Amino acid sequence: MNEDEMRQFMPFKKNGKKVSPLFVSTVNDKFIVAVYQGTISDYDILIKYRQRESEKWSNIRTPKHIHWAVDILIKMHSDREKTQQFLDFLIECWEKTKPIRSNEEREKILSIENLLESSRQQIKEYEALGKKGEYSIKFLILLAKLLMLQEKTNLETAYMFKKLLEALKSGEDIFKIVSIASHTGGRKR
Repeated sequence: MNEDEMRQFMPFKKNGKKVSPLFVSTVNDKFIVAVYQGTISDYDILIKYRQRESEKWSNIRTPKHIHWAVDILIKMHSDREKTQQFLDFLIECWEKTKPIRSNEEREKILSIENLLESSRQQIKEYEALGKKGEYSIKFLILLAKLLMLQEKTNLETAYMFKKLLEALKSGEDIFKIVSIASHTGGRKR
């Protein structure tokens, strides 16, 4: 599927209006990830994806922190040390992530090349973890970077995603992890 076909495949309706993506890309021929204009701030982004299931694509889904956390927990059960190293890498990404402050920045950042260019080594290094759980490492990194951008763009001092990464890394009990991952902060999308 080329980019134009993916763009035509990823719109959704909100309040009776068609919402088209700003950015769309495939990941491992198993996921189509799209980013849309959000509603919380001028440069807010809304993330959605479809997943290939057998021969067809799923409905459009909004990734939740809890889905991401459950997948990391499955990987952690398989290889704790490697998953903790992967979480260290993501915490470093969190520290380096800057909010989007202009249309030019958003346009530049929202490309698969820019989002994953600095992560090529880690995609290879942690590739084996992708065999456990639902998500590939490439998809997890892309999703994590988009979630970080989204959170920091809407509130630069936000920390929920980092708090989730740290709770996963330190081996917090499942109840604390679920509590952090499912916290909505009163925001609705």
